[in-house]
Amino acid sequence: MKAFVIVCLFLASSMAQAQTTFTRADSLRGGLNAERSWWNVLRYDIEVEPDFRNRSIQGQVSLLFRATRAESLMQIDLQQPMKLNAVALERVDGWRPLPFIQYADSNIVRITFPGCEAGSNYRIRMSFSGVPKAAVHPPWDGGWIWKTDEGGNPWISAAVQGLGASAWFPCKDHPSDEPDFGASLSVHVPEGIQVVSNGRLIQKINDTSSGKMRFTWEVKNPINLYNIVPYIGNYVQRRDTFCGESGVLNIDYYFLAQNAEKAEQQFQQTKKMLRSMEYWFGPYPFYEDGYKLVEAPHLGMEHQSAIAYGNGFQNGYLGRDLSGSGEGMKFDFIIVHESGHEWFGNNISAGDVADMWIHESFTSFSEVLYLDYHYGKQSGNRYCVGVRKNIENKKPMVGAYSVQNAPGPDIYYKGENMLQTLRHSVGNDDLFRAMLRGLNRQFYHQTVTTSQIENYISSQLGTNYTTFFNQYLRSVKIPVLEFYRRHKKLYYRYVNCVPGFYLPIHFSAGGAAITLQPAESWQQMPLPEKFKSGAFVSELEDQYYILVKEVKSN
Repeated sequence: MKAFVIVCLFLASSMAQAQTTFTRADSLRGGLNAERSWWNVLRYDIEVEPDFRNRSIQGQVSLLFRATRAESLMQIDLQQPMKLNAVALERVDGWRPLPFIQYADSNIVRITFPGCEAGSNYRIRMSFSGVPKAAVHPPWDGGWIWKTDEGGNPWISAAVQGLGASAWFPCKDHPSDEPDFGASLSVHVPEGIQVVSNGRLIQKINDTSSGKMRFTWEVKNPINLYNIVPYIGNYVQRRDTFCGESGVLNIDYYFLAQNAEKAEQQFQQTKKMLRSMEYWFGPYPFYEDGYKLVEAPHLGMEHQSAIAYGNGFQNGYLGRDLSGSGEGMKFDFIIVHESGHEWFGNNISAGDVADMWIHESFTSFSEVLYLDYHYGKQSGNRYCVGVRKNIENKKPMVGAYSVQNAPGPDIYYKGENMLQTLRHSVGNDDLFRAMLRGLNRQFYHQTVTTSQIENYISSQLGTNYTTFFNQYLRSVKIPVLEFYRRHKKLYYRYVNCVPGFYLPIHFSAGGAAITLQPAESWQQMPLPEKFKSGAFVSELEDQYYILVKEVKSN
């Protein structure tokens, strides 16, 4: 298995492979048709009871939404083999049953309304049951995870980023519509078992007649639906605080009892991570919901305010350096990468799966910035160059829109190198950092498009980077900087690039700082004093994701 496949743990395997044809189900889930676009989700309240023996679940969802226009048909997503049992509309005089049809071939449900008025809020209640898809190799293939710990206790969770939240509960499974007023998750479990979820624990009820406990967790902020998951197990809790840019952030660590000593030691990296992320990206976006690191029965996932951790309490990626440079062993990959998603992925969320580079490129880049903050710029640089071996360049980093089709794995390491290239080209870390922080301020708790991100970066950096993004996001070509020397002059140009490609280059020669403005036609300048071809090539390829090639003079 290639290295890039191993590290693309945050998307289902179907999201990491090229897809040239799309099914009706792909379009129904990935697009915003007439039956989805007329209503805006305000809040989800989810209740679920897992059956550990049969690996089944049953529950209900209360969905509060606002009608933006008058319509009578609503599309709800629910994947086979889950079954929708009943739907009811809340009225002044009680709950009114609503007719619905569940379509087995397309994973949707159509609900018929008596009529909705634009601008009005409505609440429906949907009961569901079934055996949700079980994840065979989570988190790569999505589903529920049914395991036991060393003591035989249930250890259960879910990882459904690529598969979608509709794999286990009925919802509007489209990334553009996060619940404006947050969500709650109530889970019924046998006494003696703990439940951890997103946000804060607001209720814990012991039903002695049934021998069950009910834990209710709530997030106050908008949330990606795939982020809403339970962690069920024999957990031990440790509390801490972080004095950050927006005040005191509550930190909670949850881990299995047998791993207490290792977890308490390894999780000390959390504050180092938060310090570097807040420096580069701005305040942690969910102070109201707190921050949790939860030991999970899989490798990791960016579940908002409840990060899934399964890296074996060791640095690197399962104890290995993905860059091969040695720098990757200076931090716990899962703690840094998954937490970086709190800023890019959870705070700033792509409104279409095609734009998932926004999540993964910036978050992979956060690994570089973590090393830069704690160990210096060269440390981050070496790591960034080292992970280039994982880049494929087989398909663009922006996918097809309005279908359930995510780009390939290059949104991780190619995206990381794209942003590091942009940073070096800007040549002003204060300006670049201000831009990163501005992104999280401008698009705070919002879903966005690629064009919004591109336009904001260009406006804040004072340069039109349209062709830069066309080159790296929409092309698989690696730009080549050709050069030659003749008559004490340096000649240079870009080839293998999109028309009008713009990327200024900074380098040093003989102690002097020099800037090149390459174009597709040959440019020239006086040959810098003490210019050495080998050093020129090495310096540029260490800082920019380009190829540098000396050619014969014309």
